[in-house]
Amino acid sequence: MLVWKRNLWVLWIGAFFTAASFSMVIPFLPLFLLQLGVHTHTELWSGMIFSAAFLAGAFASPIWGALGDKYGRKPMIIRAGFFLFLIYTLTAFVTNPYEILILRIMQGLLTGFIPGTIALIGTNTPKEKVGYALAMISTATAAGSIIGPLLGGSIAQLVGNRLAFASAGVQVLISTVLVIFLVKEETFTPSKDRTSVTRDIRLATANRPFMMVLFLTIVAQCSVMTIEPVLPLYVVKLTGSSDNTSFIAGLVFSLPGIASVIFGPYWGKLADKAGFNRVLMIGLLGGSLGMAAQVLFSDIWGFSIVRFIFGIFFCAVFPALNGLVVKATPENFRGRAFGLSQTANQLGGMLGPMLGGFIGGFWPIQMVFLSTGILLLVALGIAYSTRRPTKHLKHKMGANH
Repeated sequence: MLVWKRNLWVLWIGAFFTAASFSMVIPFLPLFLLQLGVHTHTELWSGMIFSAAFLAGAFASPIWGALGDKYGRKPMIIRAGFFLFLIYTLTAFVTNPYEILILRIMQGLLTGFIPGTIALIGTNTPKEKVGYALAMISTATAAGSIIGPLLGGSIAQLVGNRLAFASAGVQVLISTVLVIFLVKEETFTPSKDRTSVTRDIRLATANRPFMMVLFLTIVAQCSVMTIEPVLPLYVVKLTGSSDNTSFIAGLVFSLPGIASVIFGPYWGKLADKAGFNRVLMIGLLGGSLGMAAQVLFSDIWGFSIVRFIFGIFFCAVFPALNGLVVKATPENFRGRAFGLSQTANQLGGMLGPMLGGFIGGFWPIQMVFLSTGILLLVALGIAYSTRRPTKHLKHKMGANH
């Protein structure tokens, strides 16, 4: 098997299990807090613990990206995998919510398995296959995010919450060991720059196409998360009952992810032929229309079908954005570029629920879907108006190094 193909499949497995381990705590974390004796402000504690890793990761990602450019992306993946294994294992032994909060902050600060994976794939895959490879990694994270809550809830039900955390650590450890022995980083030129986040940000801001990608990453991730606070309420409204709402809401929420697993590779192949810009604009257009169209249906079946169709188009967006990061930056800046991209992703993940909760708190829930659709349409306009050749800027960044 060709090295890049073996890398892709091993890292696909790693990204799948890492995404699954990250999301598998969702069903039982509030219950785990109750088990630890947190009976007041449980929702507040749960929200802080969930957000802590995102906030910490937003600050740490550029630093790990810079070190990846200096020492290699494979060492960064291995480092992140071992830290994640250690953090999940220690979480199985916590005795109070403060310890969980500290470990979640450490998780955001010290990990970075998936950004490292994307950076390695982006620099060790033939140019004509980059779109396909990045789309495959996106399907891995989508599939892991879908399976994670189901897997975590099932393990917690069978063997308890503590062993569920420990099992998440074992998953990541196995993935890390596979990377150690089977992944080979062939094309790597160490960056000789001194690590400086402020200097990296200065270089990034000088590259307009790359800054556009970062902005669109924030918008895309924000649009995914805006409906998270209001979706269960909307499901209750559509079904007319609160029975099994959690299960139905989880299923409806996962439909775009299921569509991504099925259709993501096809968008990747199209991006290799037609270009990442074109696929990005198709994804944003279909995503904006699909998001807005969800308000047209007053029954759960019609709503679910439109959610799935939205996912078919929207799953083209993130692989295209990752591909544009590769196109817009030189190889010796690639780790830092994906670190900054991960920061944008984390910021979008934090802003989305806040925006959705704010809109849903003052206006009907349908306004959340309409507003998000308009936001994606504005993103499409920006992507179209700022499209321009990136080669000269890419060489300019390389020259500055």
